[in-house]
Amino acid sequence: MKAIYQKRYGVPALEDVAEPEPGLGEVRVRVRAASINARDWHVMRGDPVLGRLMLPAVMGPRGPRRRIRGTDFAGTVESVGAGVDRFRPGDEVYGDLGDAHGAFAEYVCAPADEIEFKPAGLSWAEAAAMPLAGGTALMALRDVGRVRAGRSVLINGASGGVGTFAVQIGKALGGSVTAVCSPRNVELVRSLGADEVVDYTGSDFTRLGRRFDVVLDLVGNRSLDDLRRVVAPDGVLVLSGGGTSRGRAQLFGPMRLIIGAQIAARLSRSGPRIVVPATSPSRELLAGLRELAEAGRVTPAIDRTYQLAEVPEAIRYLEEEHARAKVVITV
Repeated sequence: MKAIYQKRYGVPALEDVAEPEPGLGEVRVRVRAASINARDWHVMRGDPVLGRLMLPAVMGPRGPRRRIRGTDFAGTVESVGAGVDRFRPGDEVYGDLGDAHGAFAEYVCAPADEIEFKPAGLSWAEAAAMPLAGGTALMALRDVGRVRAGRSVLINGASGGVGTFAVQIGKALGGSVTAVCSPRNVELVRSLGADEVVDYTGSDFTRLGRRFDVVLDLVGNRSLDDLRRVVAPDGVLVLSGGGTSRGRAQLFGPMRLIIGAQIAARLSRSGPRIVVPATSPSRELLAGLRELAEAGRVTPAIDRTYQLAEVPEAIRYLEEEHARAKVVITV
């Protein structure tokens, strides 16, 4: 089969590799679409360098632990391994491979208890756009932020992959959503339902003179003190920023803010909570996203689509040109 394969940090390439065989509790899926996440360029480049030490399951000293890139996928079940009775050949599914990677390929094998039936009514591309980005937004706002009617939410990075889901999920949960983005993305974010949009080139959202019940930072470009300034005393600051690329591997990257926040969360005895959620493949999150999509509450926003052979260009676009919403690969 064809797959985007990588031995060393740098740019991966399309190669012929052996088709995977489903093991105990696994299903083999014919991939119809996959999507790009910030995770992909971080692992592709081994960026930040500190991650090569702190994330040994994902990054090695000289190259990624898993050779085939990509985690989000949607496709058709082709075969099932022993012990699988929930899925059968022909079922349409979607999922997130997590640290296992391997979605930028014609076939993937995934644990049956970590995938879900594809939302009815969504295209392959739309379904593939949802797992990691949508799951991150759902966990951050529903599970960590406990957003509900009457709660105010600020999203920094509202036009990105996670951000476009977060705006819609925040509204679906009943919250009042303030979205921070660049001027070119204001109309997109408004169309997703944001109650207020802040153009960060014209206003500093950390100096609005207001506080929010939930602040979701998806950029990682502000200090911890700046972010805490806009969180209500009994509110929560959720950090899930992937950082921005500088064209070369950084030593700390977004991990500087994450590590500082984790230390502050342990030492602080008052003020807002600080949470760095760990999103991992979850059928429960996928089922929640499917329900929201089928109810018309969440619709994936897609910026561009690329072919499998064009994955390096798609990653470059996401990494360097600040793509808005999701970038999807059709297979």
